[in-house]
Amino acid sequence: MLKAKLHRVSVTQSELGYEGSCAIDENLLEAADIHEYQQIDIYNVNNGERFTTYAIRGARNTGMISVNGAAARKAQVGDILIIATYASYAPEELKNFSPRLVYVDERNQVKRMEHEIPLQKV
Repeated sequence: MLKAKLHRVSVTQSELGYEGSCAIDENLLEAADIHEYQQIDIYNVNNGERFTTYAIRGARNTGMISVNGAAARKAQVGDILIIATYASYAPEELKNFSPRLVYVDERNQVKRMEHEIPLQKV
């Protein structure tokens, strides 16, 4: 199940020489309940790249989204990303389950949080 997502964050840095990972502003980590070193999936809206890495802490209140190491070849500064986490749940846990959906503004500051995606209409 989708546990959480950061929806349409902008890449602020892309560091090929830095140890592989994705540095995310601590405020965003907390909002999405993403833990440091947790596996994350990244979907690049600009180029269609989809890849897996892990989260590390980025400086608080900066809006930092830094794609590092080999993954830096898959995202450039200014690209729009969706960062997602997933988890397994027992059937009884799903009765009260809802994902954490974090939406940001143009500076990667939390704009709003939701717990469901609206029904897609024809």
